[in-house]
Amino acid sequence: MTSAALPLHDPDPALLTETALHADGDPHLVWRWMRRNAPVHFHHASELPAFWSLTRHEDIKAVYRDPQTFSSEQGVLLRPARQGDDPGGGMTLALSDPPRHRLLRGLMADWFSTRAVRGLEGTIAAAVDSTLDRAFELGDCDAVHDIAGRLSHTLICRIMGVPEQDHDRLLAWTDEAFEAHTSLVAHPGLLEYFSELLFRRMEEPADDLMSALVHGTVQDRLLTEEEALLNCENLIGATENGRLALVGGVLALLRHPEQLRRLDEDRALLPGAVEEILRWTSSAVHSMRTATRDCTLRGQRIRAGQRVVLWLPSADRDEEVFADPDRFDIARRPNRHIALAAGEHYCIGATLARAQMRRLLTGLLDRAGDVAVLGPAPRVRSIAVAGPRSLPLRFTPKRRRR
Repeated sequence: MTSAALPLHDPDPALLTETALHADGDPHLVWRWMRRNAPVHFHHASELPAFWSLTRHEDIKAVYRDPQTFSSEQGVLLRPARQGDDPGGGMTLALSDPPRHRLLRGLMADWFSTRAVRGLEGTIAAAVDSTLDRAFELGDCDAVHDIAGRLSHTLICRIMGVPEQDHDRLLAWTDEAFEAHTSLVAHPGLLEYFSELLFRRMEEPADDLMSALVHGTVQDRLLTEEEALLNCENLIGATENGRLALVGGVLALLRHPEQLRRLDEDRALLPGAVEEILRWTSSAVHSMRTATRDCTLRGQRIRAGQRVVLWLPSADRDEEVFADPDRFDIARRPNRHIALAAGEHYCIGATLARAQMRRLLTGLLDRAGDVAVLGPAPRVRSIAVAGPRSLPLRFTPKRRRR
């Protein structure tokens, strides 16, 4: 057992930057202590640059809603100081501030709107059915790869215009990049594939998101090839959060069988169950901003140029917002989680994420007579994302009534 896995009665906030804590320990013990004792805490420079930690829901939401003071352009994830600012700054939806952020979002928004997702209901249903068909045929499967990963990847590929015959190849490459915790554009196969698709859409536009990126304009200018590719990386990369939330939700229900029975008996609870899964899993562990001017939070002076890290799972267990926050309750009301961010950077795929989770849970409830966990569910070793790295399951289908 690592030191990070030991009980933490008076924990050191510096532990939050250790992947061992998130994989083998309980970061919620650290966040709980910080919310009470140091909700705005300064971390001195190490391999990582110096930064401020925010752990309260109110403070994190306020930062999200003030992009003029807290910028995304220098990067939204902690990275070693030697690497400098994120090279995609100002070029992608995740790494841009208003007004450019709104214009970039406008290029993509129609593909993720409520209307668009309603139009995709048949596609989502077919993707869930084919994914579950395959899982049931396998009998024993890894829910991370065989169910959640495949489903999330299939849907974003279809939105982007990736031909169906290429889905498996891209899924394999994406899995490799996620497992290695490397940038998707650093994977030669992925970069080459999307470069070729980009040039194909330049010549032959289609009704897909890649064509929108290639032919749409921001401030009367076409996106550069680099900008289009980096935005593709952002969209494909977001499927890691999606898969972790999906499989984390399945695991949460299996670990709380009374909640699973409750949901099976009353499907009207499904929308609330999705929200509680999002809160409970909070698959995006942190998001970072850079202060553009001096400001004060809870009496702490934050200087222009300093980094501010928002710990989302902490916000979603804040005792000031959630009653009994460490209880998984599919009927929780209200449920003001910020697992999908807030303000300008509210997740563009939020409606799609909710729709695919509702459909997957419905499919499992309708078709799975029994689901057995075959072994441990080790967590990903990361300070950026959270959830099971693997989840071995065995499905027994429900017997059909004669």
